[in-house]
Amino acid sequence: MTFIDEMLSDEQLPPSRNSNSVGKRVVIGAGLMALIAMVFGIYSLFGGTVESNDYVGVGEGSVTVLVSRGDSLTEIGRTLQAADVVKSVESFTSAAANNAQSASIGPGQYALRMQMSGESALLRMLDPESRSESRLVLPEGLRLGETITVASTATGLPSEDFDRVLQNPDLLALPSWAENRPEGFMFPATYDLAGDENAESILNTLVKRFNESASVIDLDGRAAQAGLNPYEVLIIASLLEGEVVPKDFAKVAAVVYNRLEAEMALQFDSTVSYALGLDELELSADQLENDSPYNTYVNTGLPPTPINSPGEAALEAALAPAKGKWLYFVTINPDTGETKFAKTYDRFLKLKAQYRAYLDSR
Repeated sequence: MTFIDEMLSDEQLPPSRNSNSVGKRVVIGAGLMALIAMVFGIYSLFGGTVESNDYVGVGEGSVTVLVSRGDSLTEIGRTLQAADVVKSVESFTSAAANNAQSASIGPGQYALRMQMSGESALLRMLDPESRSESRLVLPEGLRLGETITVASTATGLPSEDFDRVLQNPDLLALPSWAENRPEGFMFPATYDLAGDENAESILNTLVKRFNESASVIDLDGRAAQAGLNPYEVLIIASLLEGEVVPKDFAKVAAVVYNRLEAEMALQFDSTVSYALGLDELELSADQLENDSPYNTYVNTGLPPTPINSPGEAALEAALAPAKGKWLYFVTINPDTGETKFAKTYDRFLKLKAQYRAYLDSR
C-alpha cells in the first residue's frame, strides 16, 4: 500500500457518525493534491523534467528523407522518426491532424533538418522549396532531345534509358492520331518525383499529362470544328512556341492560317533550326536552303511533326487564332521578344529594317 493509499484508507479514519465525515475526506483529498503539486514543483525547481514526445524548434543540420508512393501520414511519421527529424510519430501526426494541407504531401525526397518539432517538420514538408531537388521542371517549347537531357539530370537516369523507350513508342500512352511520333507530347509542367521512377514511367507521366490537357481544352473536338486534325493543331502550337512570346501566340497563329490559306510558304526560321539541330533563329542563306521536309522556306504547308512540346497557352492560340489579315511578323527586338505584324510586303520590309537597326545598335 502506498503512502497516498494509507492516507485515504478507511482504517486511518474514525468511523463516520455524521455528515461532516464526507467534508473531512474532501479536505484530506485536497491537501494530498496540494502536497503532490508541491513535490512536483520542488522536483522541477531542482532540475527535474517531464519527458516530452516532441522536439522544440526548427531543428539543425540537414537530412534527406524519402516518402514512398502510398505512404500514410503515420508511415511518413515513422520515416521522420527513424531519421531523427521528429522525436515521435505522434508529434508529426498530431500536427498533421490540425493542418488540412497535410493531405497534399506526396511521394518524393524532402530536405529537412534533424530534431525538428512535429509542426516545424510538417510546415517544411509543405514548403515547395523542400522538394526543389525532387522535381522535374519542363518549360514550354523544349525539343524532345532537350526534354530527355532535363529528365536525365533531374532523375539521375541515363539518357540511354529514355532513348530506348522512345525507340519503342508503343510503350507510351500516345493518342492514336500521334501514330507513334513522340515529339510534341512531352507536356511542359512541374512533376514531383518519388525517386522510384524509371524512364518509361517518367515519359508516360509526361504523355498522360498531355492527354489530360488535351481533354480539358477539347483538342480533338475543337480541331474538327476548325477543319483540322489534332496533330495539325499540335504542330501549329509548336511553331508558336518556337517563334514568339506567349502574348503574340494568337497573332502568329493567324499568320500561319492566312499563309496556309494563301498557299504561301510559312518561312519560319524555327523549323529550319530544328532540322539543323540548332538553337539559333538567325540563319545564313545557305542554311535556309537546307534540303529538309522541315524547311518551311522551300516547302509549303506545315512541317511533318511538331518541333517542340507546346504548352496549353500555345494549344489554345492554335485553336483560337486572332482575327486579322497579317501575313508577316518580325521580332524586332529578340532580347525583349517585341514583335510587330504586317499585312503587306512593303510594311514587312520596314519591320526588317527596324530589326537590322536593332542588331547594328548592339
